[in-house]
Amino acid sequence: MKFELQANDPASKARAGKISAGHGVIETPIFMPVGTVASVKGVHQRELREDINPDIILGNTYHLYLRPQTEILEKAGGLHKFMGWERNILTDSGGYQVYSLSANRKIKEEGVKFKSHIDGSYHFFSPESVMEIQRSIGADIIMAFDECTPYPCDYRYAQRSMHMTHRWLDRCVEHLKKVPAKYGYEQSLFPIVQGSVYKDLREQSAEYIAGVGADGNAIGGLSVGEPAEEMYAMTEVVCKILPEDKPRYLMGVGTPVNILENIALGVDMFDCVMPTRNARNGMLFTANGIINIKNKKWEDDFSPVDEMGVTFVDTQYSRAYLRHLFAANEYLGKQIATIHNLGFYLWLVREARKHILAGDFYAWKNAMVPKLGHRL
Repeated sequence: MKFELQANDPASKARAGKISAGHGVIETPIFMPVGTVASVKGVHQRELREDINPDIILGNTYHLYLRPQTEILEKAGGLHKFMGWERNILTDSGGYQVYSLSANRKIKEEGVKFKSHIDGSYHFFSPESVMEIQRSIGADIIMAFDECTPYPCDYRYAQRSMHMTHRWLDRCVEHLKKVPAKYGYEQSLFPIVQGSVYKDLREQSAEYIAGVGADGNAIGGLSVGEPAEEMYAMTEVVCKILPEDKPRYLMGVGTPVNILENIALGVDMFDCVMPTRNARNGMLFTANGIINIKNKKWEDDFSPVDEMGVTFVDTQYSRAYLRHLFAANEYLGKQIATIHNLGFYLWLVREARKHILAGDFYAWKNAMVPKLGHRL
């Protein structure tokens, strides 16, 4: 994998770049739609490719390990062929899912024993097994196994967890050397910075992760309930240390405002379930603010879903029609809203990229942020 830094915004730390990976070029900043179980929920690959048009999507190691299981993925020739997606894929390590199963898992130095949310069966993830699973999945970018600490989290726990995450990373790196890639292209390992909301721990972790010399680096353990100001503060601390010639990925973030503010701090890559999950609940993100399409005010509004939108659904359907679909509990409504939201998120990061290249990102960001959070 290669990363080319193309431009820096003169008034912020925002940057535009280009990642060359196993399945094509990724222009940054980029938002990665979440395809947890080999599917971006409610969206055909054709719509994903032609209308939403991301350079890369995200899959989840924990879920793919449980279903359809690695044996099936290997028989298919890897996740790309299994799901019919020809562009890049990133898989997380399953660490966040294990974190979210706090009542059904036990963490030790060796790894994590957890209970499946599907059938209650017990399983064990170690740094070594997670590397092997991600080899079988075949994503272009794979994540090191880490522990995602909760918020709030006391200092001593965060410190112990961070050091264990570093030891797990060393085991991931060593084991990958023993297990070759399976599908004819290389996979890039991204280690993950941890340390909760403690500046000194974040600095220690960023230094350690930077020292590994990986193809790219990730920032984990944020967007888990802490105030946005804490998130931005920790991101700023870490981005000052992580190398400038490698892409930086902020995991699980976030709202459109979060994305723009973190781009301004030097982050290149994002993922979040928010655009798809909120779409299924009738929340639409637009450049002028947030629409709750279930509200009665849209009942006789026959204007386009979003006249400034970039996907076909934005002008093909009216707000009144979309509201009707939600009121009738028709699944098409959720699909339309999902395509719209993902299209908007990709528009947002690509518009940010244009302004970084033009040298006026910071002023554009400051003008956009108040509008993005406005309720229409």
